[in-house]
Amino acid sequence: MAEKKGEPELEYVDIITLEFDDGTKMDCEIMGIFDYDGKDYMALIPEDGSDDVYIYGYKEAEEEGQFDLEDIKDDALFQKVAREFESIMESGDEEEE
Repeated sequence: MAEKKGEPELEYVDIITLEFDDGTKMDCEIMGIFDYDGKDYMALIPEDGSDDVYIYGYKEAEEEGQFDLEDIKDDALFQKVAREFESIMESGDEEEE
């Protein structure tokens, strides 16, 4: 069977820049948006070579294509949201096998 030749498939990655309270900035890849308990959250992967994942509350803005990220200030809520994210990632890994 001959291989089909053509244009390679390119994956486009959405990158956003976070600016922290101390003025430092970090580019992050948008990993995805997920729901927990009726609220949307966004998972971000920093482009610093670490294995970290940042999770923020996500809210679409009135302007099309715009959104706001909100810190999750409640530690107990953050732990629940992080567990939900881990569960989603584990179920995705099982589907790939």
